[in-house]
Amino acid sequence: MDLQKKYNSLKQSLTRLGKVAIAFSGGVDSSLLLKVAADTLTPANVLACYAVGPSQSEFERKTAIDFADSLAVKLIQVPTDEISDPDYVANRPDRCYHCKVHLLTEIKKAVHEFGFENILCGNNADDEKDFRPGGRAVKEQSTICPLLDANLSKSDIRQLSRQLNLPTAEMPSSPCLASRVAYGIEITAGRLKQVEEAESYLRQLGFVEFRVRHHGGMARIEVLPVQMDKALSSREQICEKLKSLGFKYVALDMQGFRSGSLNESLSREDKKRFI
Repeated sequence: MDLQKKYNSLKQSLTRLGKVAIAFSGGVDSSLLLKVAADTLTPANVLACYAVGPSQSEFERKTAIDFADSLAVKLIQVPTDEISDPDYVANRPDRCYHCKVHLLTEIKKAVHEFGFENILCGNNADDEKDFRPGGRAVKEQSTICPLLDANLSKSDIRQLSRQLNLPTAEMPSSPCLASRVAYGIEITAGRLKQVEEAESYLRQLGFVEFRVRHHGGMARIEVLPVQMDKALSSREQICEKLKSLGFKYVALDMQGFRSGSLNESLSREDKKRFI
């Protein structure tokens, strides 16, 4: 199916729903979904739901609010308390499942008072090929995935975003802060704050796509290969800053940035067990 047919399929599925609430992160996928929903259904029939908890950074929250405002779509901030769940805090490979259960449960409660029943999320066709335990929660909660149903891949979504002149078209993917903490290390508000402040600092230095992985006392930094020299030339100031945040050691990963690198420690059997 070519891209235009996929795009038409997306709009048709939204038209059938008529009125939708979207679990909105401000990222590439949910931003396209919000834009197309607003264009197809009018902003009055779309509600953006942004989860507010320790796993989300302030930078991402402001980005999401600004984008919804640009579309004249009402955005509600939904408090989540996943950090009170021992299964989430334990940070096993299925952490994302427990987080998504909390998020979707709270969104369901929040949207009813606004008269919305259909809850959508930005899962896409590529998510089906990756290790995504949160996908199980999406199915259990009967959440609708229009991008996935239209068979739109991440590449398709970026291309459509360019065509629609969305500011998110080239935005790097940015999963929640908890995805930076190595499996088996408990999730705490303090550790999430360390990651948020460390990544905020690297962003200020001009790094584009990167991660600060939390390995207890060590911060493992992943940057794009083309920015390795920049990281090395900024070595002293980066070390000083990250140690001031509580890390004892600061390491630069020589493989460079790659999405989901913490999953490299999981065997095929582990992945099957936790999905």
